[in-house]
Amino acid sequence: MKILVTGTAGFIGFHLANKLLQRGDEVVGLDNINDYYDLRVKYGRLQNSGIVEHIDNPDIAYNQLIQSKKYPNYQFIKLNLEDKENLFDLCKQQKFDAVCNLAAQAGVRYSLTNPDAYINSNIVGFLNVLEACRHFDIENLSYASSSSVYGLNTKQPFSTKDNVDHPISLYAASKKSNELMAHTYSHLYGIRTTGLRFFTVYGPWGRPDMALFLFTKAILEDREIDIFNYGEMQRDFTYVDDIVEGIIKVIDNPAKSHSAPSNPSISTAPYKIYNIGNNAPVKLMDFVSEIEKKLNKTAKKRFLPLQAGDVVSTYADVSDLIEDLGYQPKTTIQEGIAKFIDWYLDFYQISKHNHANIEDNHTK
Repeated sequence: MKILVTGTAGFIGFHLANKLLQRGDEVVGLDNINDYYDLRVKYGRLQNSGIVEHIDNPDIAYNQLIQSKKYPNYQFIKLNLEDKENLFDLCKQQKFDAVCNLAAQAGVRYSLTNPDAYINSNIVGFLNVLEACRHFDIENLSYASSSSVYGLNTKQPFSTKDNVDHPISLYAASKKSNELMAHTYSHLYGIRTTGLRFFTVYGPWGRPDMALFLFTKAILEDREIDIFNYGEMQRDFTYVDDIVEGIIKVIDNPAKSHSAPSNPSISTAPYKIYNIGNNAPVKLMDFVSEIEKKLNKTAKKRFLPLQAGDVVSTYADVSDLIEDLGYQPKTTIQEGIAKFIDWYLDFYQISKHNHANIEDNHTK
């Protein structure tokens, strides 16, 4: 299968592209490599995939396909999804069998201060993806939605059968909009679209703006970590390998029409919405405790009120993804945090001699 994966300098897109390549698919990765967070992490992912040789001097030109030196079936292009003309040229030339759109402006709190970025990337950019699928006969589209669409919902676990009309951030609203836009194109043009509502993804090569990265960095540097809502938070933390397993199942099994839709996640159009999470929420303080155990250091904690745009708890009902596609998350929080911290220490070249007790503590 020849697949366009957008967002491959990003966290999930990087892992997905590598997994698809390892199983033999042909992949074109796309990313605009913006500076929303540490570019060394983004270039490090591209280096790991054979796209750049040196993360401090990556030399990536705009709108030029780059051949991976690691995978013969991988090419990468630096491109904005808002650049409709060049996106169309790419799709016309490459004749993709499927698109997985993971490129987006991420971050709930950032959307409070930079709303324009979310309209440009998440709305205009996604429209261009839909239009490209329409005009170049790409009938298999999967895309990233978010658990944030549940907004003010209080019934848990969150189900795709629930109403999601009350988002509490522009980021969430943009993701809800993507679902509505996708349904429209499924209905009008027969494009088989599947949206995936991700629940707090973590793991090696993770985003520096996410809790695990921020907490690990601060603890190692003997700085305070911010604990919002005074620690009374729960998240359905989901390890990235489990997320990628689910995405690949969706790519291999595109959405179908339903003659008698029974809930908002399906339609008479070839359209589907899935939750994709661990189905096992973890208390924030337990999450912090696992980081402390792995690092063998006690965090300095600053307890703060709930932030605007945040929700107190997330919990994914993934029963339909299990029933339809055999999805089964396997990674425990203990395993996932350990793998992340091992990667973090290696990537930032933090001497294990200086933190000698880390491995000793982990093996006890």
